Amino acid sequence: MEIVTIVGYLAAICSMTSFTPQAWKIIRTRDTNSISAPMYVLTVLGFALWLTFGLMKDEWPIIITNAVCLILSAFILLMTVLPRAKKEAVAEAVDPTGRAGDTKS
Repeated sequence: MEIVTIVGYLAAICSMTSFTPQAWKIIRTRDTNSISAPMYVLTVLGFALWLTFGLMKDEWPIIITNAVCLILSAFILLMTVLPRAKKEAVAEAVDPTGRAGDTKS
């Protein structure tokens, strides 16, 4: 395997996993006060454009990586703009154990 391919796979893994801790923290704590909605709007737009680029070029590594990142960043944006009651409902659906007060994750 070429070094450029290895670097690409490592970059994809880092990109796809970078949003997971933030999304999980939001699910667990329901707290989005420190999240910048305008920044996530730009992030979601960027991933949507990269996904479109990957589709247009038929580049599966770009498509898969940016589709996963788009889903995670869109979830974070959605949770940031939802009213508290809706945010609670979504978090409860994803994590029914109801550990909203657990901030250690």
